[in-house]
Amino acid sequence: MKHLFSISILIVVLLGSSFVSGQTRRTSPNSFILKGKVVEAESNSPINRVNIEILGGDYATTNADGQFRIEAEIGDELIIKSDDFETVYYKIKDQQFVTVRVKNNTEEESVETLSANKNKSSDLFKTYIDSSRFYLKKDAKRSIEYITRALESVPGKTASPTQNSIAFETLGDINSFWGQDDLAISNYKRSISNKITISARIKLASAFRRNNNYQEGITLYKNLLAENLTEYQKVEVYEGLGDSYKAINNLNESVSNYQKALNLAEKHRITPKITDLNSKMGSVYAESGSVVRAEEYFDNSLNLAQKENKKRAVEEKDKVADFYNQNQDFDKEIQLRNETLNEIQSLDDFGTSGVVENSSPLTPQRQNYKIANAYVAQQKFTEAIPFLEKSIREASKNEDLVVEKDATRKLSEVYRDIGDFDKAAESYERYVEVVDELYIKKEQEISQAARFSKDIALKQNRITNLESERELNESRYKLAFENQELVEKNNRIQKWIIGSLILIALLLLFTAYIQYKNVRQQKYANNLLALKSLRTQMNPHFIFNALNSVNSFIASNDERTANKYLSDFSQLMRAVLENSEEDFISLEKEIELLQLYVKLEHFRFKDKFDYTIDVDPNIAVNEFVIPPMLLQPYVENAVWHGLRYKEEKGNLTIQFQQINSETVKIRISDDGIGRKKSKELKTDHQKKQNSKGMGNIEKRIAILNEMYKDKVDVTVTNIFENEEGTLVELILKKD
Repeated sequence: MKHLFSISILIVVLLGSSFVSGQTRRTSPNSFILKGKVVEAESNSPINRVNIEILGGDYATTNADGQFRIEAEIGDELIIKSDDFETVYYKIKDQQFVTVRVKNNTEEESVETLSANKNKSSDLFKTYIDSSRFYLKKDAKRSIEYITRALESVPGKTASPTQNSIAFETLGDINSFWGQDDLAISNYKRSISNKITISARIKLASAFRRNNNYQEGITLYKNLLAENLTEYQKVEVYEGLGDSYKAINNLNESVSNYQKALNLAEKHRITPKITDLNSKMGSVYAESGSVVRAEEYFDNSLNLAQKENKKRAVEEKDKVADFYNQNQDFDKEIQLRNETLNEIQSLDDFGTSGVVENSSPLTPQRQNYKIANAYVAQQKFTEAIPFLEKSIREASKNEDLVVEKDATRKLSEVYRDIGDFDKAAESYERYVEVVDELYIKKEQEISQAARFSKDIALKQNRITNLESERELNESRYKLAFENQELVEKNNRIQKWIIGSLILIALLLLFTAYIQYKNVRQQKYANNLLALKSLRTQMNPHFIFNALNSVNSFIASNDERTANKYLSDFSQLMRAVLENSEEDFISLEKEIELLQLYVKLEHFRFKDKFDYTIDVDPNIAVNEFVIPPMLLQPYVENAVWHGLRYKEEKGNLTIQFQQINSETVKIRISDDGIGRKKSKELKTDHQKKQNSKGMGNIEKRIAILNEMYKDKVDVTVTNIFENEEGTLVELILKKD
């Protein structure tokens, strides 16, 4: 039945009521339990098993009273959906009780709605699709016709990918309901080719399974698990995997996936799925021979089904009764089938005629027949006869020739077994008559089914041909403008010539740019070579000074100290040589190198100075790079020319401070004698060596800044007014 919706917010006081609710999705001081109800507008009767969901959050379903409760916050979007009506979206504005009223929509109202929306193409497309879904389970031909109208209603040359996706997904739904799974697969694929949606992919996987394409279905289900699914969709996918593995008799995998689905359904309180999955778990365990486990799950499904609607409870009783029959527990089977018989009579939606209704196990004739079979299996022939006679009467009244045939034959066999051969012969004669009637009816049904399939295929071809017709119309449209295009051809040629000239000019500019780039690359290569040359000059200078230190220890006959110093020195040399071929190393490595060097100098001059190295913990030392051995000469000058000549013990401080995420400041300060006094104390040879070392550093920094746009900025100043103490500040940039 098609429904239109109007949502009204009512303030009510709830007296105690049972709800089907979802799991708490968050712990927030702003969250609250939203309560509501879904009812039909005309009769005010509640609607159960409606899906209630918070977008990206909690999930619930309505109970038998149509009521629900769900954890929400102000501003959340409430999604109310069911197969029987169009999905409703409602933004939560307050904590008031929400009532969703459903208005009956007749076929005439649908037609009026179509007429009212003729000037709104998008609304018209949507209305036709809604009409198609309304007739989906009633009239397949009419439902497909509405899809055709929906696509024809789209203005312009072609429908949008979204519209095509919706149309073909709906067409696949029609095929699935009427058992045409091969067509359903084709249409779901076309829907996905226009726009990929999770719902269409889940339906396609299910159609693969029903069409015995098990491996394709299993692969698609597994791929879906990697997608961003809602909790309900995850349950559907795991359930589909369980169904597929059960179909190929892989019962272990089937149980595993059913259990995952059941855990999710219980966690999020998706009540209908909990019932179905308990039932399916029972079926799998029954097939595997685990009778005790099967009975445990079937007991759960029976109890849960009783809390849903009557039809669901009756369906589950019939299924469990079949389980007891397979395990020859005929007393329990008969008890359940008698209960089923009594409840069938009270079902509001129970059909009394028609092929679809008679094929269902929930008919009086089938239940009576199965009860009789249970008695026959126990050789209680007298008890079986009344049920067989009831089955025959009900089958005859409902024109169910299949059950009438089976029951009549069984009755003949029962009379034969108890020795009443006259009644056995009479029943057998009736059985032969029913077989003849059934044969004729089956031929008619086969003919009708063939015509039905042909009609469906023809109507679907009309939808497929719509795109071809649109392409033909587009071709006609192009032909109408051919003359105009011929007139404009000369203009296009002129434009082409002008474009060619512009292209030639661009090529010349490009050539000039390439030459300019080559010059810059050559200059860059020269700079790299100069840096490498300066870097190679640094290493001998550094090694020479270090070896002098070793020599002083040896000269003083301090062999043990010399050995320890040599050990640390070799570790430093290894690091220096490893980095000697690198243009840049990480700031972390430079700090490690510096720490090792200062340690060695302090080892030699420990009575001359103390030192601290402070690294800001916020600095990402692995993200900044620096030329190797850039900082060491400044530290060496501070020790050898500032602190070494100081009479009292001095201090060396090295700090790494983060200015921002792209810049680091490096401060090397000492309270030594200062640059002026140091120069006065130096010999001519020392002045020459110092000038060469510092000049080397200045050249390296100049080349770096030219290549990398002021990557390093260095300033050297006196700390104290008497020109003692030296402060070296380096600004290092990340890029």
